[in-house]
Amino acid sequence: MIYKELNVYGYLGSKTGTVPGGRLLCWIPETPSVVSTSRRRPAVLILPGGAYRHTSPREAEPVALRFAVEGYAAFVLHYSCAPSRFPTALREAAMAMRCIREMADAYGIDPHMVAALGFSAGGHLCGSLGTLYDAAEVVDLGSPEQLRPDALALCYPVAVSWGDTHEESFENLTGGDAGLRQRLSLESLVRPDMPPVFLWHTRDDASVPCRNSLILAQALDAVGVDFALHVYRRGPHGLSTADAMAYPAQAVPEVSWDVPGWVRGAIRFFGEIGLKITDGGENV
Repeated sequence: MIYKELNVYGYLGSKTGTVPGGRLLCWIPETPSVVSTSRRRPAVLILPGGAYRHTSPREAEPVALRFAVEGYAAFVLHYSCAPSRFPTALREAAMAMRCIREMADAYGIDPHMVAALGFSAGGHLCGSLGTLYDAAEVVDLGSPEQLRPDALALCYPVAVSWGDTHEESFENLTGGDAGLRQRLSLESLVRPDMPPVFLWHTRDDASVPCRNSLILAQALDAVGVDFALHVYRRGPHGLSTADAMAYPAQAVPEVSWDVPGWVRGAIRFFGEIGLKITDGGENV
């Protein structure tokens, strides 16, 4: 396993100013040369949650390691949060996508198999990246093909800016700008040419109500986006992988039996749409 850290601003030669974020942590499985020199693997960009106030460690390394075990190159972005506002985090996520694709040849990654996965507020950022990859805020960072993820996974996302939602996330993201808040409600950003979406939530999430995922799923369905929606019966907010890996120093919260299966479900969804390890063009 290769582990490395880089700053997306430094990697791409961009100025950071006083921006604190943009730190990309990389876990990349190695393929021994005696096995194959043509093997290519998918990658996933992981965007932790934290109400756009911080990035949660629980939704970072534990998730990366689970995907790395399944053969993915896994990248965690610690993006800028409050007092930074939109579009800083979006720009950093877009730069991270470009970094991953530019590193692809060196690390055996297929640049056409790069997913993005986000939790809570990171789910909002993930959805924004999957819909605003050609927006004015990021157009100077690369082509849409470089910045657009090939698939999305949104985990208990802060998706809807109106009604019963997570107020702190939108306040931190927009600084109270009502017009910007309305624009950044994910169901209003949905477009037919966005990537396929794996979406999951728990029914009794008390922090980010599952209506966020239900409303988003309706919007995806209305324009014909390929998606899968899983609403699990029981589990609190912020579960990450919902196992001891994410809760090393405390008891794992009580959840319905099927919640820990979301990781394998997301990987199978990605596989169905073509994100698989390949060797000489053939699936492994």
